[in-house]
Amino acid sequence: MRILETPVSLKELKKSADDSYGGLVKAVVDIGRGLIAVNAELHSDLEALLTDSGSAREDLWGINLYPELPGDDFIEFDSMINLKPSQGNITRGVEDTNIRRLISDQVNKWITR
Repeated sequence: MRILETPVSLKELKKSADDSYGGLVKAVVDIGRGLIAVNAELHSDLEALLTDSGSAREDLWGINLYPELPGDDFIEFDSMINLKPSQGNITRGVEDTNIRRLISDQVNKWITR
């Protein structure tokens, strides 16, 4: 479990997936600070790591990364931490297309494909 300090390659991400869930890497993106934390059993563990480092909960969004899948299938916007009724997000997905874009931008910044 770590907050990325330098970009990681898709190959490195795939190794993480193979070592944990066998196909996916859990990640939490801080759209306010432009950070991403990866590699935990639960999204909530990554959320805690980021909030302990100064992130605001309303800026944190949980995703799953699938290194073996191409294109749009690489990112899955699904996590219990995404349930944020006070922000208008009432599902485990990320309903706001602008927030999805911000998340994708950060993933593309931190994961080199």
